[in-house]
Amino acid sequence: MQDLLRVQMKKIQSKKVQTTEEWLRNYSVESLQLTLKHLINEGNIILNSRNGVEEIELTEEIVTNFESRLSEVIELYHQRIQWLLQNSRKVFGLIKGTKVGLMVDVSHMSYGPRLLDFQKDLLCLIDEQLCYKKQLYCLSFSTEISPLWESPKNINVRVLQEARQWIQQLEPGQGCNLLKALKDVLTMKELNSLVLIVGSCPDQTLETLSDYAQQRMLGRKLQTHAVTYDCSNPASLAVLKNLAEALRGCYHCYSSKGENFDSSDVHLLLQEAQKAKDLLKSIKQIFQRRIGGSLISRIADVSTEFADTAPSSFLPKPPKHKGPLVIQSPCVLAKTSTDWLKTNGLKAKKLNLYQVLAPNAFSPVEEFVPILKKTVSSTLHEKAMTQFEWYDGTVKNIHVDLPVLYNYQKLLAKTVRIYEKRIDWLSVASRRIWGSVCETRVVILLDISVTNSTYIIHIQHSLRLLLEEQMSNKDYFNIIAFGSDVVPWQLELVPSQPENLENAWRWVLGLQCKGSRNFMSALRRAVEVDFKDKDKHKSQGLYLLTTGIPDQETHTISAYVSEVCRGFDLQLHVCLFSVMEDVDSSRTIPARCANPTETAVAFKEIVQAANGRFHWFGEAGIFESDDITVIVSEMEKANNYSQKCAFLAESLKQRSVNQSVGPFIPEGDSNVLLKKEKRKPQKLLSPKPTALSLARMCIKDNHSAERNASKRVLAWRPTSAKAEIPPAQTIKEWPQTENKRKHKPRKQPEFSASVFYTDKGRNVGTVYRKYPRIMCIRKSVPSVTLPKKEEICSSKEWLTKYSIKKLKLELPRLMFGPGCTHQKKTVKSLHKKVSAKYCTIFPSVEINGVVKHLQFQPKELEIYTEQLEKLLQRYIERIQWLLSGSRRLFGTILEANVCVVIDTSGSMDPYLPHIMKELTSLIWEQLRKNEVRFNLLRFAEDTESWKECLVEATDETCHDAVQWVSKFHAYGNTCILMALKKALSFQGIEALYVLTDGKPDTSGRLILKEIEGLRKKQDIKIHTISFSRTDRRANEFLKKLASQTGGRYHRSFGDADEQLAAHRMLTEGLDDEDDPVFPYFEGDDLKKLTQEAAKARSFLKQSKSLRTRMFCQVFRLLLKKWNINQKDDSGF
Repeated sequence: MQDLLRVQMKKIQSKKVQTTEEWLRNYSVESLQLTLKHLINEGNIILNSRNGVEEIELTEEIVTNFESRLSEVIELYHQRIQWLLQNSRKVFGLIKGTKVGLMVDVSHMSYGPRLLDFQKDLLCLIDEQLCYKKQLYCLSFSTEISPLWESPKNINVRVLQEARQWIQQLEPGQGCNLLKALKDVLTMKELNSLVLIVGSCPDQTLETLSDYAQQRMLGRKLQTHAVTYDCSNPASLAVLKNLAEALRGCYHCYSSKGENFDSSDVHLLLQEAQKAKDLLKSIKQIFQRRIGGSLISRIADVSTEFADTAPSSFLPKPPKHKGPLVIQSPCVLAKTSTDWLKTNGLKAKKLNLYQVLAPNAFSPVEEFVPILKKTVSSTLHEKAMTQFEWYDGTVKNIHVDLPVLYNYQKLLAKTVRIYEKRIDWLSVASRRIWGSVCETRVVILLDISVTNSTYIIHIQHSLRLLLEEQMSNKDYFNIIAFGSDVVPWQLELVPSQPENLENAWRWVLGLQCKGSRNFMSALRRAVEVDFKDKDKHKSQGLYLLTTGIPDQETHTISAYVSEVCRGFDLQLHVCLFSVMEDVDSSRTIPARCANPTETAVAFKEIVQAANGRFHWFGEAGIFESDDITVIVSEMEKANNYSQKCAFLAESLKQRSVNQSVGPFIPEGDSNVLLKKEKRKPQKLLSPKPTALSLARMCIKDNHSAERNASKRVLAWRPTSAKAEIPPAQTIKEWPQTENKRKHKPRKQPEFSASVFYTDKGRNVGTVYRKYPRIMCIRKSVPSVTLPKKEEICSSKEWLTKYSIKKLKLELPRLMFGPGCTHQKKTVKSLHKKVSAKYCTIFPSVEINGVVKHLQFQPKELEIYTEQLEKLLQRYIERIQWLLSGSRRLFGTILEANVCVVIDTSGSMDPYLPHIMKELTSLIWEQLRKNEVRFNLLRFAEDTESWKECLVEATDETCHDAVQWVSKFHAYGNTCILMALKKALSFQGIEALYVLTDGKPDTSGRLILKEIEGLRKKQDIKIHTISFSRTDRRANEFLKKLASQTGGRYHRSFGDADEQLAAHRMLTEGLDDEDDPVFPYFEGDDLKKLTQEAAKARSFLKQSKSLRTRMFCQVFRLLLKKWNINQKDDSGF
């Protein structure tokens, strides 16, 4: 059985299916560099001698190769679709996630072939997809729900067999209570994937289901996969599809008759295939017309103008570009997003979280207590309410009203949808180019410098859209074009009438690009002529459309616009169109040049001085927009409020479910401040005596002594009943008894008491204010809270927070206090040392040569075992994570600026193909995903770096790095010192990751000495990765190099024994300390973690052994008592 399990686990480890989204990240048209932009980049720019037009020259070989690659990609997409339409994927789609909750609707089933087919398909789903997951939870539902297990189970042979039996025993039911099933499954926090298989219309409405699911899934990464199985009801299809879209999940529709098939995965692939087909068709049309010349040198010419207006361009040239305008009349005057939010923002709609919570928020009550002589806070609200940080920094007690919070979250979600529609509206038509034109008197400044010659069609089309869609409801307008010279359309503002708009468009069609960007002159012309009466009018705006930085300095322009706009209703808005400036030497060169980012920064400064708005767009879409940024900020605020509501609701549930475990503290949010409750002792202490009862006891016991004491203490007696009692005097020292012990007495606790007259005679009462503190050395088992998401840090840092010692789960410290040591006492009559009679009652164990008695009860040992198993399972999960993906070979990349140094000497030849493959995985899985600035360096006899400096991890740079790695070949010696010196010279470097298989050619001591000298100037860590299993000296050198520089040592393995051992521990249980046994890890991260896991397994074994011993001791005592009773009965 164990051998069978081992074989199956190896198969599971090797089986990894990518989701369609993950697959398209590597095989989309964009990632494979198969767009028209990439094709044009492979050509040469030439000048047509006949008409002087720039053209792109491409050889027939390049075009043919590009078309061939496109055809192969289209075929690849169809193969992927065919693969998705096979076996269980055709019926249920591709199941995502690793911890799956399976919900099966049995209301649509009927006895006979239909039921048998459904059970057969479910069994196929188990065998083909679900068996490769980590955890599984099964539930069937109709009117009632029927779960297979109480909680998710780890996948193993026994669990899969139970799931198959459960499927074969499914019986039809009535009704489809999907809401009740969701309520059960969504309580399972372990799940990260939810599969809904429904064959009939749910009993609840779509709004009810989506609202509940969204509220319960808020803050969780739970993937939803909705499947309609052989269902012909259109209402059911619509509900399930809309539910999946509302939850941002996947949808799959299957019919045994082949009707109404639908799948979100197939849709994604069809869209990508259609994109490739359109591009292929476009290329064939172009080159059928353009290819010419002899068979030897056939050349395809594509004009720059045509390439700019290709389908992939941002602003295509319309068919009737020179035709008359189609003027539209806007219903209302547009508003800026800032003005729009004054009536539609969260505060305006009274949806601010603090406005909603204010009626149920109470400030903490503090009062001065004279007896205690200090200010004391009331604890009633803290116990009954949740503490929440207010916007002013104070902490308030909140009464959580769940219906109010849920209704508030629904309103927030509705408002966010309105904001999304606003963003969509701002991102279409002329608004994605100009933004929203809000003023009634408008002057348009048009950049027609020589650098815009290639984009003149774009500029003209942009202005056409503006004139058609946004200018008809303005009062006055004018257009000023500028290059080196300023060319106005009219001498002054003219009314926005249709004939004026048409004349302006005809004038724009005749513009020619020339000169540089004399923006300052155009700005002066507009302000001093068109807005000469700016103090007499309101709602006046300047809109600048440009592609680059002006000729004048930024601070000069900012000072001017700040002066002319101050005190007037006049704003300057900038619309920046990002293009690549490529100026011929024969043309006029701009006075100033800057990259797009620097240009954007300069115009932001100008816009800020003019109280305007900034809008930055390009061929890829909108890069930045002040109007959109304001809306996104409001959406983020709404999302933040919704998360805080969820945290408040969850904290209330946690508080009501289990008070002893402690309040719920949401991860990553410090606003909800919950006070940790102290654990109550199991045995109640006797109540403290009150002042009156204590005084009476003293009077009763020592009546005569107190009478004498009263004569000594009291100096006078009041003459009447109205006389005041003098202040109480403190007894600083308690009188000792007459029988003094010879040995050194223990330190007596201090008492504080007050003396007063009683009602009878001269009797005196005493009130104690200070009592001795009761010390409790008994320790309780702490509750362990562990992170679910893996943290990118070393094992040393991770264990500082989650080690056994840090979590206070060390077995000896918990179970054996200072009073548990077994001691023998000398009996004079027997002349020997004997144990106390009660010692036989308590179980004992030998710890480090000392016999001690157990201080724990069986229930506490059971709790300790549960907490330790939870911690050990988390250790194993992290070990599996460290052994997965590129971390297996390279370890974990921790720093943000790194250089990966690879040994390509001759001895690396057998391993180089595997290393190149894993290096590709490293680039995408760790460097790109975590946005690490990086560089690559290979070394053998010489060194070669990929780049001259560190670069950002973008899709483009990662593709380039993978291409560079694919050209590696092994040769020569191992000159590691030269490679380290070059890698350490990169500016901004934080760490090096050095992969090698052998000892360096030079002395190891020399290298360590040289590196130490270089590190004195800059603190850079060197992490070493060994690929050698036999050369101990080489591995020792790499260990010293890593230790000396503060780095980590990592050693790679070639087989899968480590993952199999970790998986066996998670699936088979953690009882056996010796089987399975982890391989010996030499790497620092894995070594520290496996040592801690071994320590936890040892404690786990000891705790279970002690619990068994305790039960045996109790059984022996009961048996002994029974024998005594039997003996007494027989004697009687």
